[in-house]
Amino acid sequence: MKIATYNVNGINGRLANLIDWLDRAKPDAVALQELKAPDERFPAAALEAAGYGAVWHGQKSWNGVAILARGSAPVVTRRSFPGDPDPAQSRYIEAAVDGVLIGGLYLPNGNPWPGPKFDYKLAWFDAFATHAAGLLASGLPVVLAGDYNVVPTDFDIYRPGALKGNALIQPEARAAYAALVAQGWTDALRTLNPDEPMFTFWDYFRNAFPRDAGMRLDHLLLSEALAPRLAAAGVDRDARAGDKSSDHAPAWIELRP
Repeated sequence: MKIATYNVNGINGRLANLIDWLDRAKPDAVALQELKAPDERFPAAALEAAGYGAVWHGQKSWNGVAILARGSAPVVTRRSFPGDPDPAQSRYIEAAVDGVLIGGLYLPNGNPWPGPKFDYKLAWFDAFATHAAGLLASGLPVVLAGDYNVVPTDFDIYRPGALKGNALIQPEARAAYAALVAQGWTDALRTLNPDEPMFTFWDYFRNAFPRDAGMRLDHLLLSEALAPRLAAAGVDRDARAGDKSSDHAPAWIELRP
């Protein structure tokens, strides 16, 4: 089973890019972020024509998350989680696909730092961690896939001194991510690629992609019940190179039966 996460940065404006990648990569399930579209403008028909059923939680102009399943309809279990500090923001969706529970998330960016937006980022992270602990305790096969808006370590960014003063690299955000993983989750990309940066995001500015000035923001965390099935993990960098592409590339894992 192949599961991916992809921040599409506007699903309708980049629908052709998404469908092209789906056709080439053929993931069995995908968590999408930054739909930037209300529920009624989600392109369900176009995705169905491409072979994917979908569940989604949209929001006009901002945020928005979805889960796709190849050849089937995901079974949605929730579109928020208990304790979400601002449920009006569409940042989480959870659904079952082929016996795996997928939590798709778009964690708050937190900029400018310091300030209320960073405080909200940490509050959201804390509430999400509580929900994640419950999922882990359930013993179910779970993957938490999405744009965490956290660069976990200096190895996950093109230059350790870059983005000084940015919320993505602040010690509090990194500590929150580390504490989440320490619950018992497996960081799939890093586990199978310990010696490669595995960047998933390159800014549109300063020629970042050609310079490979990227960072790892998109993560797939596997529960203890699912981790033994991890067979492969990677990033489809070529999706970032396309015309009018998202500033993120899809990250993916493959699971053994």
